[in-house]
Amino acid sequence: MISRRLLRIKALMVLYAHNRREDDDLVRADKELMFSIEKTYDLYHYLMLLLLEIADIAGEKIEQAKQKRVPDPEDLNPNRRFVDNPVIAQLRNSTAFNKYITSSKLSWINNYHLVRLLYTNMTEWTAYKEYMNSSESNFQLDKKFIIRLMNELFADSEDLAACLEEQSIYWNDDMEYVLIMIEKTLKKCKTDSVENIMLMPLFKNEDDRNFIKILFRKTVLSKQESSKLIEHNTTNWELERIALMDILVMRLAITEILEFPEIPVKVTLNEYIEIAKYYCTSKSSTFVNGILDNIVKEIREKGLFKKYGRGLIGESPEN
Repeated sequence: MISRRLLRIKALMVLYAHNRREDDDLVRADKELMFSIEKTYDLYHYLMLLLLEIADIAGEKIEQAKQKRVPDPEDLNPNRRFVDNPVIAQLRNSTAFNKYITSSKLSWINNYHLVRLLYTNMTEWTAYKEYMNSSESNFQLDKKFIIRLMNELFADSEDLAACLEEQSIYWNDDMEYVLIMIEKTLKKCKTDSVENIMLMPLFKNEDDRNFIKILFRKTVLSKQESSKLIEHNTTNWELERIALMDILVMRLAITEILEFPEIPVKVTLNEYIEIAKYYCTSKSSTFVNGILDNIVKEIREKGLFKKYGRGLIGESPEN
């Protein structure tokens, strides 16, 4: 499932685009937000499909070696450890995975040069050579290698990152989060599961789906109120002088504090301060932190929000 951190980032990106367009088409913005989230789920499947494509090339290389005019002993008795990796087999046999790939029409056919490049990089990779030549063999080692392949070779490939960026602007910030999703998926693989691999759903639950919809829509609709709060708490700063991304981060944080009583204030503040570090200026996180602290004090004094359940964490008894 897509993490709430990434859901917040998606909301920020679409909110930015919505503000740049300077229109009031909320329906269009809602659709763009959901499309952006669905594209992340596409990438989740797309990167796992890349793993299968690389394994297919490895299998083709083995068959080609057998067809040599004078094959050597290694050609006739190839090391099939990667090709026959049971984790790859489980993914290849997954009904849910194949159904999604077919319905979404995901394919690497137009970027097959990248698949071959990654295959070559893999065969030259020290970790691959160690895996293929290891005298020890068990399911856990097979799974560990596939996870490492994803988290190191895929994650560090500038060619892969550039390829994904060219294919979709919605994938620019997704790689790190999607690889975490894939790692969690692969870790659940078991030796006795030969047909299906448990894929993650798009959302963890209905609460997450509602969270992102309400967060985005309420942030758009409460622009005037949140802007007043920001302006009132930015001494010696006119709202027009504050960077747009800083304002949007704070507007999202204000909405989350007011509209989600089950989320602790501290969690909300930490999330958006971290987001500001990556999507705003170098000094934004400190600036946003200070302003949001003042805003929280104001809305708390006015009794504009109440927390319950887990949302009470960090709240003093008098609050």
